[in-house]
Amino acid sequence: MKITKASDIVRVAAPAEYFVGTVAMDPLHRPDGPAGTNALRVHFAPGGRTNWHTHPQGQLLIVVEGEGWTQTAGEAKQVIRPGDAVWIPAGERHWHGATATTPMVHIAVQGSEDGRTADWAEPVSDVDYLG
Repeated sequence: MKITKASDIVRVAAPAEYFVGTVAMDPLHRPDGPAGTNALRVHFAPGGRTNWHTHPQGQLLIVVEGEGWTQTAGEAKQVIRPGDAVWIPAGERHWHGATATTPMVHIAVQGSEDGRTADWAEPVSDVDYLG
């Protein structure tokens, strides 16, 4: 068993090449090798969002604060709120983040394959985000 104390979790800015707006991450768990499970608590300021991306092993999102949006390519944008759990299957192109006016925090859990947890694509345009 490994316990990571809250005081040992260091918040970091999300990589600007994969996110739009102000986004920060609390690394909760990192895999020990090229395969395993990664978990993050992600803080999105209003307007903050991921780029379009997929996950080789899928992803589970658990909303803990605020209100957000998520969208699978080709489908309508969905509202997500505290207590909602969102499962994104492996390879499904999607994005997620805060609404334009409300911050959102979620826990993201995803498997690692060959050392990667996501395959990143282009930023979500304002048209797609606000549409």
